[in-house]
Amino acid sequence: MPDLLLELFSEEIPARMQARAREDLQKLVTNGLVEAGLTYASAGAFSTPRRLVLAVEGLNAESPTVAEERKGPKADAPEQALAGFLRGLGITDAAPVMALAGQPSGSHVHLNGVVIEVRDDKKGQILYARVTKPGRPAADIVAEVVERTIRTFPWPKSMRWGSGQLRWVRPLHSILCLLTTEAGSDVVPVTVDHLTAGNTTEGHRFMAPGRFAVSSFDDYRAKLLAAHVVLDSAEREAIIWNDATTAAFAQGLELVEDKGLLAEVAGLVEWPVVLMGSIDEAFLGLPPEVLQTSMKEHQKFFSVKAPSGRIEKFVTVANRTTVDEGETILKGNQKVLSARLSDARFFWENDLRTVKAEGLEGMGAGLADVTFHNRLGSQADRVARIADLAAELAPLVGADPALATQAAQVAKADLQSDMVGEFPELQGLMGRYYAEAAGLDGQVAEACQWHYSPLGPSDVVPTAPVTVAVALADKIDTLTGFWAIDEKPTGSKDPYALRRAALGVIRLVLGNGIATGLSQILSRGVEQHGGATDVVADLLGFFHDRLKVHLRDQGVRHDVIDACLAMPGNDDLALLVKRAEALQAFLSSEDGTNLLQGFRRAANILGQAEAKDGVEYSFGADAKFAETDEEKALFAALDLADGRIGPALEAQDFAAAMTAMAALRVPIDAFFEAVQVNSENEIVRRNRLNLLHRIRAACSSVADLTKIAD
Repeated sequence: MPDLLLELFSEEIPARMQARAREDLQKLVTNGLVEAGLTYASAGAFSTPRRLVLAVEGLNAESPTVAEERKGPKADAPEQALAGFLRGLGITDAAPVMALAGQPSGSHVHLNGVVIEVRDDKKGQILYARVTKPGRPAADIVAEVVERTIRTFPWPKSMRWGSGQLRWVRPLHSILCLLTTEAGSDVVPVTVDHLTAGNTTEGHRFMAPGRFAVSSFDDYRAKLLAAHVVLDSAEREAIIWNDATTAAFAQGLELVEDKGLLAEVAGLVEWPVVLMGSIDEAFLGLPPEVLQTSMKEHQKFFSVKAPSGRIEKFVTVANRTTVDEGETILKGNQKVLSARLSDARFFWENDLRTVKAEGLEGMGAGLADVTFHNRLGSQADRVARIADLAAELAPLVGADPALATQAAQVAKADLQSDMVGEFPELQGLMGRYYAEAAGLDGQVAEACQWHYSPLGPSDVVPTAPVTVAVALADKIDTLTGFWAIDEKPTGSKDPYALRRAALGVIRLVLGNGIATGLSQILSRGVEQHGGATDVVADLLGFFHDRLKVHLRDQGVRHDVIDACLAMPGNDDLALLVKRAEALQAFLSSEDGTNLLQGFRRAANILGQAEAKDGVEYSFGADAKFAETDEEKALFAALDLADGRIGPALEAQDFAAAMTAMAALRVPIDAFFEAVQVNSENEIVRRNRLNLLHRIRAACSSVADLTKIAD
C-alpha cells in the first residue's frame, strides 16, 4: 500500500494562518481521496514558514471497481423519456433499448459499457441500467485531488504573481508529490499552471540553500532536519519553550508563559535559536504589563521576570545559528527595543502628568467627543448612565454607593490615555495604575481594572463589591441600550457582543450569589434609554436563553431548566439556578423518578376527567369521604407535605422542599395500587379527583414538572 508525501513550498506563510492551513490541507486532500474511493490508514499535516506538508500512510493502490444499478422508465415509454434516461448514462442511440420492449424479462443490451436490462414488474416491464465504474490507479486520483486542492485552497487572503492565474497566500515555488511503496517512489504527475510536481525540496534559506531529492516521508523529514529545518510546529514550540525556560532558570529568572506568542513565534522560524537579552535600566520602571505588551506586540519577544515579578530581560527567537552565537542579532534587537520602549515610557510619563494635573476626570474629559453609538450618545453619556445605575446596584451587592459612583465615573478615563491609544489591550489595567497615581480609593482603582470582566466563559469573575456594581452597570447599560434601539443579535451575527455581555451579567450574579430580580434593574436601564416597557420582557427572555446555554455547559438538563423557568420569580437568576440544581438532584434519585411517574399519572387522570366533565377539580377534597386506608394515608401525607413544602419554598430551601415531596412517593404509589379513582359513587369520584389536584398542586409548587422529558 503506497504512502503519499505532498509538500507545497512557497514564500513565507503568515504565522497566524498556518494552523488553519494545516487543517484545511489535510481535510481537502483526504476527503477528496475518500470520495474517489481511496481509503488510508493515517494522515498528518505539518507546516513551517515556507511549506505546507501532508503525509498519508496506507493508501489503497487503486480505487475499487464499483457497480451501480439505476432504475429507469417503462420499456414502452415514449422515446423522449427513454432518451432522457439514456442521456444520463452517456448513451445517445435509443433504438437498441426501444427494441427491448416486449422481450422476456432479463433480456439486455450492452451500450458504452452499460448493461440495459428489461425486467417484469407489477406495473409492467421496467428498464434497469447496470453501470460498472472500473477502479483507477492511486496516482491518477491523487493528481486530480492535489490539483483541485491547490486551485481552491481557502486562504483568508491570497495573491497572484507574474502572468499566472494561480492564487496562493504567497508565491508558490514548487510542488513535491510522491507515492512511495516498498519497490520505491514515484512522482505523481501533478501540474498546476507553471508548476510541475517533482521529488525535490529546499532546506533552510540561509543555512542550507539549494535543492535536494527525497524518496519518502521519513527520508524527507530526516533530510530537512539535516538541512536545519524542524518540520513539526509542535516540536519547534517545545524547543523554544525548553531552551527559553532553561536559559531563564540558569539566571534565577522565570519565563512569562504566553501560549499564543509561543505558537506564533514557532510559525516564524524553521530552525529556532533562543537568545536572551537585557532591558535597559531606564525602562524597568515601566509597569510590567507595559513592558510585556510592548515587547510582545512589536518585537515578538518573551518577557523574563525576577522572583519579585519585575520584568528584567527578554527572550527572542532567531531563525539561524551564527558564528558570534547571536551577539549581532541581540544588539540589533536591543536597539529596536529601546526605541519602542522609549515610546512607551513617553506615553506613560505623559499620562501620569495629565493625571497629576487634572485627575482622572480631566483625562476622561475627551470622552464627550467620542461617539459610543450614534443613537446612544457619546462615551461620556454612557459613563453618566453607568454611574447612576452603579449607585442603584451598590446596596444589592454590598458596595458603598458613593464609591461605586466614583468608580463608574473614572473607569473609562484610560480610554483617552496615550498608553491605551497605543495598546488597546491594556484598557482597564492602565485605569488602575492611573487611579492609584491619582490617590483614589483602592476599591475604585480595582473597579477600573476589572469592570470589563468577565469577558468570556473562562474569564475570572470579580468579587469586590464596588467592582461588581460597576461591572453589572456597564453590561446592563450596553444591553438595555441596544435593546431599546432594537439592535439585537440575529442568528450568528452579534456585532456588539451582546451575548457575551449577558453571559457576563449571569456569571456576575451567580458567582456573587446576588439574590435580586433582574426585571427592576433592566427596567431602570431601559428607562434611561427611553425604551418601551415591553423591551424588559424581551430582554429577560434573552437572559433566559443565555442562562440555558450556561447551565447546559454546567451539566444541568434542558428540561430541568425549562421546568424552573416556568415558575414565578424567574428573573432572580440565583434563585432559579438554586431551584434547578435541587430539582436535578431530586430527579436523579429513585424517589424523584418514581414520584414523577406518580405526578404524571395523577395529572393525566385529572386532565382527562376535567376535559370530559367540563369542570376544574381544584378544591373540596375531604378526608371524610375517603374509603380506603391508602386514601386516608395519602390525605395525611399531603397535609404533612403542604406544611413542609410551603415554608421551605419561602425560605428558598429547595432541597428541603424536594425532601418533603419525596415523602409523597410511597403513599401516592400505594393509592394508585389500591384505589380506583373513577368510582361509581359520584361523590367519592369527585373527592378523589380533587385529591389528585392536591398531588398536582403540591408537586407543581416546586417546579413545572410537565416540562420534564420522559
